[in-house]
Amino acid sequence: MLGRLNHVALAVPDIAAASTHYRETLGAKVTEPQALPEHGVTVVFIDVGNTKIELLEPLGENSTIRPFLEKNPAGGMHHVCYEVDDIIAARDHLKASGARVLGDGEPRIGAHGKPVLFLHPKDFFGTLVELEQV
Repeated sequence: MLGRLNHVALAVPDIAAASTHYRETLGAKVTEPQALPEHGVTVVFIDVGNTKIELLEPLGENSTIRPFLEKNPAGGMHHVCYEVDDIIAARDHLKASGARVLGDGEPRIGAHGKPVLFLHPKDFFGTLVELEQV
């Protein structure tokens, strides 16, 4: 079921400053910011060859990552994203295994234009897990 690591997401208080830091300090290729109002975030991706780093900045007062940044004002790791071939089959298997799917349990379209789901961090050792169908 579990495919490759698609990305590691870092919540940041200032996506422009974080992008500049990755670009100038590490020589990284950074995409242009993309606003995702349906997810309450602005994102950029950094290609690191075998996977990506996703930088997340809150978009709007009701952003789901705002509380994370209130607890971690400098930012930090927010979630990991794994690829799956069939997100519905993965969801059904996980639910049958006792894992909690966040939200209404139905996939939403993520930053890559593909269906995604999030799994409760308490079911994965304190780590928020995103699944993305490839």
